[in-house]
Amino acid sequence: MAKVVTRFAPSPTGHLHIGGARTAIFSWLLARHHGGEFVLRIEDTDRERSEQQYTDAILASMEWLGLSWDAEPVYQSQRDDLYNKYIDQLLAEGKAYYCDCTAEEVEAMREEARALGKKPKYNGKCREMGLKKADGRVVRFKAPLTGRTVWKDLVKGSIAFDNEELDDMIIRRSDGSPTYNLAVVVDDHSQEISHVLRGDDHVNNTPKQIMVYEALGWEVPQFGHVPMILGSDRKKLSKRHGAKSVMEYEKMGLLPQALVNYLVRLGWSYGDQEIFALDELIEKFSTDNLSSSAAGFDPDKLLWLNAQYMKETPDAELAALVAPFAKEAGFEVSAEELTAMVPLVKDRAKDLIGLVDAMRFMLLADSEYEFEEKAVAKALTEEGKEHLANLREQFAALEAFTKDTTHEVMGNYVSDNGLKFKAVGPPLRVALVGAMGGPNLPDVMEIIGKERTLARIDRALEQ
Repeated sequence: MAKVVTRFAPSPTGHLHIGGARTAIFSWLLARHHGGEFVLRIEDTDRERSEQQYTDAILASMEWLGLSWDAEPVYQSQRDDLYNKYIDQLLAEGKAYYCDCTAEEVEAMREEARALGKKPKYNGKCREMGLKKADGRVVRFKAPLTGRTVWKDLVKGSIAFDNEELDDMIIRRSDGSPTYNLAVVVDDHSQEISHVLRGDDHVNNTPKQIMVYEALGWEVPQFGHVPMILGSDRKKLSKRHGAKSVMEYEKMGLLPQALVNYLVRLGWSYGDQEIFALDELIEKFSTDNLSSSAAGFDPDKLLWLNAQYMKETPDAELAALVAPFAKEAGFEVSAEELTAMVPLVKDRAKDLIGLVDAMRFMLLADSEYEFEEKAVAKALTEEGKEHLANLREQFAALEAFTKDTTHEVMGNYVSDNGLKFKAVGPPLRVALVGAMGGPNLPDVMEIIGKERTLARIDRALEQ
């Protein structure tokens, strides 16, 4: 196979959403699988709606997802001279022409076609008039009037359009700016793009672009159109389905690897496997396994997958990821402390914000964590407090305060007094955690230390 070069070409008119992110991931994986190149193009020809803040946000989102690109990004707004060079070539070769029909006239042509039951389009009035360049005139592409434009789509199989149904599309506006379908062909050719993976909302653009390729004598890349992502109700995905921009998922505390894994599985499969390391995705990815039917977005499944990734992430790495969220929640805590706390609770959280919440009882000062009323009523009875006071005395006497020594104290106390663990575990847990649930108590005590353990027991005895 010749060198594989793919591209992602977002418009900076908003943040990167998951539909665009998934397309970028597919294109990135295809290039990386074949040892090729993945390039980035910013399609900022919509001058009114394109903003630098969105370009910056898209690039930041791509970096967060781990989708590195090769070479500097190309900006369409800086390439008008290149586009116009090829428009002028098409004019000189008689493959394009000037048109001075007004928007109202063109709409009237479309209405007339509709009335006759035909495809509504420009009727070619100026096609053979030989008009010259003049203010207010556009340039139209001279599309073939007969035959079919056919390609073998990487996702959908063979697709064909009757040429007589296609317009003589505008390739240069009256203000001199090129249109999308011309610019994208020039860009893909100049960037040597071999494969174009994009959403199937672009299917109708593809025959127009193939015609331009052929008119300029260029090799046509392979096209693949992936179905849109739908909501759980099988309707077009929107915010009401829980769909957010990539940056919002980052702020929610999702791991980028989990989001990449989830989005890849929306429209691609490898047997029944659900969880893939990035290296695995690169190794196994193929357009042969892309689905031609739309996938439904499931926020709960995404959170489940994120929870699996959190469990498998090394503690120090997870501590580094959760540190900004702990700081945002108002906690100043060292990397070492977080690394110690994370393994106690990481199987109890689905995202990094949830992980901070699960650690909150350890992060809060000993005078600030809250007691659940029901837990206090159930566990901190007179009998419970008596056991708690006795345990406090024995904990205070320990020279080495570790999970092993505190575990031994608790075990000996239970056996020496003919008790069951449920007589002493709940009051101690409420004292340390403020609730009936939580991680292993000796682990908690080792992390918060002797002084804080005794202070928490003292506070519980006052309840």
